[in-house]
Amino acid sequence: MSLDGTYDDGNIFAKILRGEMPAARVFEDEHVYAFMDVFPQSRGHTLVIPKHSVARNLLEEEPERLSILILGVQRVAKAVRAALSPDGIVVTQFNGAPAGQTIYHLHFHIIPRWDGVALGRHAEGGMADMGELKELAGLIAAKIA
Repeated sequence: MSLDGTYDDGNIFAKILRGEMPAARVFEDEHVYAFMDVFPQSRGHTLVIPKHSVARNLLEEEPERLSILILGVQRVAKAVRAALSPDGIVVTQFNGAPAGQTIYHLHFHIIPRWDGVALGRHAEGGMADMGELKELAGLIAAKIA
């Protein structure tokens, strides 16, 4: 998909927000929803999405919503750090298929990194175990300030 298009409310993240699909929830407030990536690139890979948006990517989001969203991203990234003690954290966001975007609902990836541990490719190892994801979600949620 290109950078332009119409929001599809049948996308997986919209379904998660409506409770139609399960997710290992890490954090939620009135604006932001954070949950574990089911195809993680590393242990603790977390996604953060806006709850009330039809932006497909960063370029479409209203600045007021984006500012609230990035504060949520920072809050969750700090909790990932506190819970998992990684050596580094990648915060990334893709816009359009050529950039690597696969779900067309604005979202940020928080990916913990450890020295000497290779970063997995998205979906390379298959879907993660939901029980393990829920356990990780609990560890991270406990560190949300």
